[in-house]
Amino acid sequence: MRCISLSGFGFKSVSSFFNLRALSFTFSSMASSEDSLRRALADKQSAVEAQANSVRALKAAGAPKPDVETAIEALNALKLQKASIEKDLQAAVTGAADGSAVSREAFRQAVLNTLERRLFYILSFKIYRGVAGLYDYGPPGCAVRSNVLAFWRQHFVLEENMLEVHCPSVTPEIVLKASGHVDKFTDLMVKDEKTGTCFRADHLLKDFCNEKLQKDLTISAETAAELRHVLATLDDLSSDELGAKIRKYGITAPDTRNPLSDPYPFNLMFQTSIGPSGLSPGYMRPETAQGIFVNFKDLYYYNGNKLPFAAAQIGEAFRNEISPRQGLLRVREFTLAEIEHFVDPEDKSHPKFSEVANLEFLMFPRKEQTSGQSAKIIRLGEAVAEGIVNNETLGYFIGRVYLFLTRLGIHENHLRFRQHLANEMAHYAADCWDAEIESSYGWIECVGIADRSAYDLRAHSEKSGVALVAAEKFSEPREVEKLVVIPVKKELGLAFKGSQKNVVEALEAMKEEEALEMKANLETKGEVEFYVCTLEKNITIKKSMVTISKEKKKEHQRVFTPSVIEPSFGIGRIIYCLYEHSYYMRPSKAGDEQLNVFRFPPLVAPIKCTVFPLVQNQQYENVAKDISKSLTAAGISHKIDITGTSIGKRYARTDELGVPFAITVDSTTSVTIRERDSKDQIRVDVEEAAAIVKEVTEGRRTWEDVWSSFPHHSSVSADADD
Repeated sequence: MRCISLSGFGFKSVSSFFNLRALSFTFSSMASSEDSLRRALADKQSAVEAQANSVRALKAAGAPKPDVETAIEALNALKLQKASIEKDLQAAVTGAADGSAVSREAFRQAVLNTLERRLFYILSFKIYRGVAGLYDYGPPGCAVRSNVLAFWRQHFVLEENMLEVHCPSVTPEIVLKASGHVDKFTDLMVKDEKTGTCFRADHLLKDFCNEKLQKDLTISAETAAELRHVLATLDDLSSDELGAKIRKYGITAPDTRNPLSDPYPFNLMFQTSIGPSGLSPGYMRPETAQGIFVNFKDLYYYNGNKLPFAAAQIGEAFRNEISPRQGLLRVREFTLAEIEHFVDPEDKSHPKFSEVANLEFLMFPRKEQTSGQSAKIIRLGEAVAEGIVNNETLGYFIGRVYLFLTRLGIHENHLRFRQHLANEMAHYAADCWDAEIESSYGWIECVGIADRSAYDLRAHSEKSGVALVAAEKFSEPREVEKLVVIPVKKELGLAFKGSQKNVVEALEAMKEEEALEMKANLETKGEVEFYVCTLEKNITIKKSMVTISKEKKKEHQRVFTPSVIEPSFGIGRIIYCLYEHSYYMRPSKAGDEQLNVFRFPPLVAPIKCTVFPLVQNQQYENVAKDISKSLTAAGISHKIDITGTSIGKRYARTDELGVPFAITVDSTTSVTIRERDSKDQIRVDVEEAAAIVKEVTEGRRTWEDVWSSFPHHSSVSADADD
């Protein structure tokens, strides 16, 4: 293992923008530096005030003019020193490392302006002033989305022989009741007590802390440390704790400054009714996974009653966000691509793990997080061998996700896999990792890879009464000793009333070691303290409430509920981060303006190639149309432009769309092919042009290979306006 700190990518180039102190892995050292600057500023402020008092005292005492002037010079020198510290502190907390560096917000706005102007996305229902959290994809945005999803299918569904399904977006209430979404899919909300406007409580607290840390240079190092601690533990705060923090810091409604209500839970699902009677409640699905779980029995049969196997689904999901923010990252309707890989809980090895075991990339295990260390580059095989990653199958999918994202164009130095802390994971989960991509918003969770154990199938089995299980048939009968835990429901009902079900589930879910320890304690003491996760408290179990024993029996097969490894991809978030990672600016030929460029890999570029006649000429236009037909026949998306605009301006327009190649027709026998980022051009025969572009865009040849194989072309006029 070795540590790495970001050097970043750039505003004018993709490798310098993220060299912002606030976006570095070395957060601990940054916080330490910021604290020392705050202390230095406080000391310097005290020195300025003391010197100012000295000047006033000298003037009041009628001191000689030279003495007063010397004191004033010292005061001005202290003020200059204070201003210098303020500048350094401002840079540390806002992310502008020096005077020439652009802020994250300015970079983000440049990206968004370009995306909106070139119609990558549009605010939905724009002519009616739009609706927060809803966006439309324009033509290039649609093409990028389609290309990303096509590659996802190729990389996962086809390569892993997954079973793809497509399920309805409208889901009956009983399904989401079984999954826990009806009761627990909530965020804490507060209301403006006068206007009734709703806000997400943790976002208000987060905004307050960030605002103080980034813009209030007068707060002490101790206060800054307290605010950073609040940010680090924000997800752990209960409703009461969140409310207490809001009151402590005097946080009010953002626009009106009115007082806020206490936080209370708000379910994020869109509710509807199925059918005209209104008697069958349903919801717009908040995820696609439940459709796969409820079809497990049929999918298992389709797969020949064999494990492991994976099912996949791409589809829309819906979450009624309280106050959507972060632009395209937090929306109310979005595309998910989810995989449910069903595996024997006693064998989570993976036959193809060796193919990814030697990958090395940034990982952020929980140990490093809790001890204040940085993310580390770790070899995946080492992470699994040392138990950092729970099992090979989980590790395999982490590796495959890494390859998927980096091949799309996500910068590997700005991608990390962060392990969930213990308090983030559901009680049933074995291990969970998030693929987080660094953007101008900070680290954004884009893919979740979780070992969910057997929770989902068990929950639906219990609610539906249909056994969602798999079987391993033995060649010969086996005598096995099985643990049998039988909760005495009558006794538990009398003791725990409405919580009986939670207690029964917890008892039945005990591992063998825990159950045998309980049996021993019940036999010696008659009762035992037992923690029930779903109740979040200890209860007392008496000997009359449960029977625990081990029985021997012969079995011809082992029937079990499979575990599930679930990679879940937020496609919209991945695409937005890809936009930021691909965007840069470069000077025009004349040097009088900065031109926008999206450095999309050909794999995801919305248009693979443009075709330009150099000048308006009927013969050139005919050649351009013939090449266009060849590109269409080859399945290459392209755009033909026969306008009279200068070739340099046409190049600039297509660079702004991220088009990787441009064919320029300047004769009837040969044409040039230009590569977007290098602006290098080769000359090829007209008949070869479409085939060469196809080979390079499909990855069968590299541009470097093509560059070394064909004559180079240089034209002053071609880049005159570029």
